[in-house]
Amino acid sequence: MKLWQKNVVPTAEIERFTVGRDRELDLYLAESDVLGSMAHITMLQSIGLLTASELQVLLAELRRILADIRAGEFSIEEGVEDIHSEVELLLTRRLGDVGKKIHSGRSRNDQVLVDLKLWTRRQLREVVELVKALFDALQVQSEQYKDVLMPGYTHLQVAMPSSFGLWFGAYAESLADDMLFLQAAYRLVNRNPLGSAAGYGSSFPLDRQMTTDLLGFDSMDYNVVYAQMGRGKMERNVAFALASVAGTIAKLAFDACLFNSQNFGFLKLPDECTTGSSIMPHKKNPDVFELTRAKCNKLQALPQQVTLIMNNLPSGYFRDLQIIKEVFLPAFDELKDCLRMTTYIIARIRVNEHILDDPRYDLMFSVEEVNRLASNGMPFRDAYRKVGLDIEAGQFTPQKQVHHTHAGSIGNLCTAEIASQMHQVLEGFPFERVDEAERKLAEG
Repeated sequence: MKLWQKNVVPTAEIERFTVGRDRELDLYLAESDVLGSMAHITMLQSIGLLTASELQVLLAELRRILADIRAGEFSIEEGVEDIHSEVELLLTRRLGDVGKKIHSGRSRNDQVLVDLKLWTRRQLREVVELVKALFDALQVQSEQYKDVLMPGYTHLQVAMPSSFGLWFGAYAESLADDMLFLQAAYRLVNRNPLGSAAGYGSSFPLDRQMTTDLLGFDSMDYNVVYAQMGRGKMERNVAFALASVAGTIAKLAFDACLFNSQNFGFLKLPDECTTGSSIMPHKKNPDVFELTRAKCNKLQALPQQVTLIMNNLPSGYFRDLQIIKEVFLPAFDELKDCLRMTTYIIARIRVNEHILDDPRYDLMFSVEEVNRLASNGMPFRDAYRKVGLDIEAGQFTPQKQVHHTHAGSIGNLCTAEIASQMHQVLEGFPFERVDEAERKLAEG
């Protein structure tokens, strides 16, 4: 079924090429498509394009379709072009001519826009919740191991004292910053494009504020041309937020692989999170974190992929935009999987509390000795030279107690302050209002 088809039938090869993966990928959007249609026809009835009785039978049938989707019993039939066509086909098959009325004042252009926005804001919420779970696990470990020192590195050379409290806590604060990107992405997503039709509005007196309220959007994309220009831009902006989270996880995964190796021995991953070798019986490989690192590095390329697809397009709709779905929709599942795996391991990771017994790390206390001499009145440059000469002469004896008290240091992790930052960002997401709007549409 082609919503646009008249007398000319495309060849099978043309159809295969133009439909692409839409039938597969549109299953992601099925629930959102039904919710968007519910809001649209409710608005159509309010402006006289549907009768009250027509609205009720359409809503009842859409709710049956929605129940099938949520139960995993929905599919897009062979020969049907996309999710929009499948839903309209089902309504027409079951209800007759009234099913053909739902598309008044709407184009597949604004229909897919609203589907993508409804689906993306739901996915962003799941990412937010998983980021918060990892954040919490990192903060717990940061407090638990705040007094266990470890070497800090610059240029991969032993540098200065750090601690596991600092290491875990650094990634927690990174996620708090990443959450700001997620919130900005959510706000950009949470605007209603419905009513922009093919990008130039409609001669029907559409009540766009009504569909905005029904779907729980913060506001609408007001200018109908800009609403269509938002296709691709929305995905790119969201991709940057996902890439920010992925960047944090990739770095954490790299650290964990490095610190788990025998040459470092700072961490021990849970045995059930490692894999073995077919030839070396002693091996316990950090495959989960290696795969996580690779997947998150791939996710960091997502903004560039989206940009390159949409980069040289003028205003208006073009079929190029269909290809964005192929890289954008699956990215959420990949990132969510990485977040779950990382949280699982971080919560169970074991720390080596005796790293400093090894004399190879003695020199990380050289700055502590310089600062101790400077605190006792010796000019800093003289203290620096003295300690340096002692090291070269093999006469440096470290004092392994540290006394860092300033904000964010080993002795003052500011765990509560970082948690407060995260809480403030989380409060900016209107999840409850969105849930209530979608619940009312789905349940009546």
